Amino acid sequence: MPELPDVSLYIEHLDRRVRGHPLEAIRIASPSLLRSVDPPVSAAEGRRVRELRRLGKRIVFGLEDDLFLVLHLMIAGRLRWKRRGIAVPRKRGHAAFDFPDGSLLLSEASTKKRASLHLVRGEGALAEHDPGGLEVLEASAEAFRQRLLSESHTLKRALTDPRLFSGIGNAYSDEILHAARLSPVRLTGQLAGEEIERLFEATRETLVAWTERLRAETGDDFPDKVTAFRDGMAVHGRFRKPCPACGSPVQRIAYAEHETHYCPTCQTGGRLLADRALSRLLKRDWPRTLEELEARRRGDGSGNGESLPE
Repeated sequence: MPELPDVSLYIEHLDRRVRGHPLEAIRIASPSLLRSVDPPVSAAEGRRVRELRRLGKRIVFGLEDDLFLVLHLMIAGRLRWKRRGIAVPRKRGHAAFDFPDGSLLLSEASTKKRASLHLVRGEGALAEHDPGGLEVLEASAEAFRQRLLSESHTLKRALTDPRLFSGIGNAYSDEILHAARLSPVRLTGQLAGEEIERLFEATRETLVAWTERLRAETGDDFPDKVTAFRDGMAVHGRFRKPCPACGSPVQRIAYAEHETHYCPTCQTGGRLLADRALSRLLKRDWPRTLEELEARRRGDGSGNGESLPE
C-alpha cells in the first residue's frame, strides 16, 4: 500500500501538473471504484483543481465549488500520468482523469478491487474520511507519546493503525522499528520513556529520509515505480538477507496478507518471534534463537534430522 512517502510524492507531482487546471472528464471503467453518489461524480467535471492534499494515505483533489475528490489507493492501486485521452486499460484499469495537459490513469494490480473514489462537498464531509491519525512530522514528542500510549497494542499494530498515526503502513513500520531497535510485538505500555523518544525520532527520520530519497530518485518524472519493496530498505522484504546493521539474517512473521520483517539481533535480543503458520506446524520444535534456526535448516539440531520447511 502506498504510504506517506509515496503518497506525498504523488501529490507533489500532481500539484505541478494539475493545480489551477480544470478536471475536464472522469472516465470510470470499474463501477466498484466509485463509492458515493451525492454529489454525482459528473459535478466534478469542468471544475478547476484548487489544491492537492494528503489525508492519511488518501489523495485529495480540492476542486472549485467546495468539492473534494477523495482517492484511496488501498494495497495495489497505482497512478500513471499519460497523454491526454489515453484509453483505460481493460485489464485492471479503474479510471482516467482527464486534464488539459494529460490524463491520470488509475489501475489496481490485484484481482481484489479495493481502491475507492468518493466525491464530497465541504470540509465537514471531507473530515468524515479522515481516520484521525496523528501527523508525526507535525507533532511534538509529547503528543506522540500520548497517542502511542492511548491504547494497548503491539508496536507494529499501533504504528499501522490509521486512527493512531497517519500515513504509516506495513513497509515503513518495519523500517521504523528496525531504526528504533524495538521488537514489533513489544506492547506499547511496556516501553520506557527513552524507548518512546527513540521511536519518535526513528519515525520522523525514517519518513523524512525515504520521502527525500524517493524525491531524488524520481526527479521530474511522474512516480511510476511505487512499491512496498525497495532497494535500500533495512528489513522490509529482505527475509533471510543480512541486516545492514549487524549482518544477521532478517526474519519475518507472516499473517493474513501481510508480513512483518525484523532483525532478531537488533530488535529482539536474538529471540525469534513465532510465525503463526510455522509455529502451529512445528509446535514445541519451533526454534527460539537464530542458532537453533540455522541448526534446524542444516538438519543437525532438531533431534530427528528434519529441517525447517521453506
